[in-house]
Amino acid sequence: MKQRIAILGASGYTGAELLRFLLLHPHISIKSLTADSQAGKSMREVYPHLDFAGLPDLIPLSQLNYDEIDVAFCCLPHGTTQQVIAAIPKHVKVIDLSADFRLADTKTYKEWYGHEHSAPELQKEAVYGLTELHRDKIRTARLVANPGCYPTSAQLPLMPLLKNKLIETDNIIIDAKSGMTGAGRGAKQAMLFTEVNEGVDAYSIGAHRHAPEIEQGLTLAHGKPVIVNFTPHHMPMNRGILSTIYVKIAAGKTVADLSDCLSKTYAGEPFVKIAAKGVSPSTQMVRGTNFCLIGLWNDRLPGRAIIVSVIDNLVKGASGQAIQNMNLMCGFLETTALQHTAVFP
Repeated sequence: MKQRIAILGASGYTGAELLRFLLLHPHISIKSLTADSQAGKSMREVYPHLDFAGLPDLIPLSQLNYDEIDVAFCCLPHGTTQQVIAAIPKHVKVIDLSADFRLADTKTYKEWYGHEHSAPELQKEAVYGLTELHRDKIRTARLVANPGCYPTSAQLPLMPLLKNKLIETDNIIIDAKSGMTGAGRGAKQAMLFTEVNEGVDAYSIGAHRHAPEIEQGLTLAHGKPVIVNFTPHHMPMNRGILSTIYVKIAAGKTVADLSDCLSKTYAGEPFVKIAAKGVSPSTQMVRGTNFCLIGLWNDRLPGRAIIVSVIDNLVKGASGQAIQNMNLMCGFLETTALQHTAVFP
């Protein structure tokens, strides 16, 4: 029997990417698409490249009938999802693409998001959806908190290295660049073409909300608190994230040890790959795909290494990983609908 799918907030970039992939999925049927600001329109009006017969028109969230839904993807703005998900019946599996359930500690959530968590009991149920490193818990979860895009690009290379004590916890620097779709589809002056074209800017310096999410995962992997220096940047491109990560190698270890650890950790993984020696990963290599590509180098500074990790922020950083998690939750082959999706150039 096919799983009946709803996408809440289908008119945003992540909602549209979900739909692009789910249209290839043989084991689901798309029953409802909500988008209050675009209610009454067809998806082809909002996204002409999604002109497929049989797609339901966009409806207000208030009109969604959960009796007809098995799985709901929530692509709603941060801070709005907790109360929405708390009202969803327990028979519905939920993958939340907002930040509302990513931080396990509700006090940390309040500190970084500026308001109380409105569903603390539900937070206890949420499973963090970094697929490759939390697969077993995701399989049995009802509510999965899909990771942020920057945290995905940073945690995939760093967590295995910290778990195996191959790098030191002090002075981890994450210098990350993102395409403009990471800022969402809402109209913002700072995101206008003339504001971002032919330029690069750092933003939320020392205060980006993905920092505690990254540190949460790294602390879990290491077993002791890990603090990082994380700075994000806007790049004048549509999609992609490139994280350049600087680390101190543990005494007696080498970059070859780091590379061997990551190769063994991700051996057989369909979507995480270690680049060949000397190959510098670029965002074009993963554009439109669910892949994370990781490269490692010796730094010119003794005892330090440089890691480059690239993903597509809309796919492995959002909608692709959400579908990967849904496949696990529903017992489907994990790669279903996620193969052969590269967009080039």
